[in-house]
Amino acid sequence: MPVYTFINTKTDKEHTDYMTISEMEEYLSKNKHIRQKIMPINIVGGVSGITHKNDQGWKETLSKIAEANPHTPLGREHGKKDVKSIKTKQAVSKMKKKYGGVI
Repeated sequence: MPVYTFINTKTDKEHTDYMTISEMEEYLSKNKHIRQKIMPINIVGGVSGITHKNDQGWKETLSKIAEANPHTPLGREHGKKDVKSIKTKQAVSKMKKKYGGVI
């Protein structure tokens, strides 16, 4: 059953009720001082990894962005994982430690 929020125009108090559409229309026609307050709806499409998976096209897009921005968190998570890039990242990290992060 739908949930409706109403506002009393005399007292400015709000209340919420569960009722059918026909019950809501009848309620509003009997109570002229009550107005329906339009509220946004809540929609949950799912939780990533539990109810749905990212498709291969999205993974490819993420990897392209990661390759263009290798030193960002996205780049570290989705970037290339070959031996050369791993060794390069380790060398840069070592130099940052040695010289205080000014590289």
